[in-house]
Amino acid sequence: SQSGKGGFAWVLEQGQGLKLPKKLQADFSRHVQQMADEVGRELNADDIWDCFQKAYFIGAEDATFELIDYEETRANDGTRLFAGTITVGGKAQKVSGRGKGLVSSVMTTLRQTFGLQIEVLDYTEHALGKGTDARAAAYLECALPDGGTVWGVGIDEDVASASVRAILSAANGAVRQPVASA
Repeated sequence: SQSGKGGFAWVLEQGQGLKLPKKLQADFSRHVQQMADEVGRELNADDIWDCFQKAYFIGAEDATFELIDYEETRANDGTRLFAGTITVGGKAQKVSGRGKGLVSSVMTTLRQTFGLQIEVLDYTEHALGKGTDARAAAYLECALPDGGTVWGVGIDEDVASASVRAILSAANGAVRQPVASA
């Protein structure tokens, strides 16, 4: 009974290079359990990777928010401006926001443009692989207005882009949350 509790995290680390934070492992475990219950068999590495991608909207066709392109610039007052194009419900939309850094400027963009009220609680990132071809993984835990939390995961060749993808992943999770669970 204990072998499955952290087994999926080991499978994701061995197969994909992902080093999930402990709290993300706890969050993902409910998705793994749901999938195992649905398929009625032991999950293999491909099942777990598929489940992870769906749970955190990695390359998901059904994602509400998806990054197309962005640019970050520094303003004269030291703040950062995020200006980008994201798909919202399948339609490209130009958006922008200002903050102290890239993460805060994207969070401001989501709040001002879409009224999405989420707040970053924790952020972790690491390299996937070694050398100049290494990609980056970013993990973001966010608080929801109802006191719940949602996780976002971003994977990209560029660490900044992985961060933006993680924010949009969390935003996708936030808009998919059941309304005010007690």
